[in-house]
Amino acid sequence: MTLKEIQESDKVMLLPEDIAPVLGVHQQTISDDAKDGTLPFPYYRSGNRTKIPRVGFLKWGGWYEGG
Repeated sequence: MTLKEIQESDKVMLLPEDIAPVLGVHQQTISDDAKDGTLPFPYYRSGNRTKIPRVGFLKWGGWYEGG
């Protein structure tokens, strides 16, 4: 996804493959960093799955335009 698509999305949670293009990294890097506990933005781990709250991610990046 692009940053604009993420901003306009109604998804509550994003996946590593959604945000990887915005960060310019491979989705596996995001998953690995979540597993290591080193991601700088909010995320949740459940088993092998990583989910990122869309609003939290946008706020972290300074891209949140909501109310």
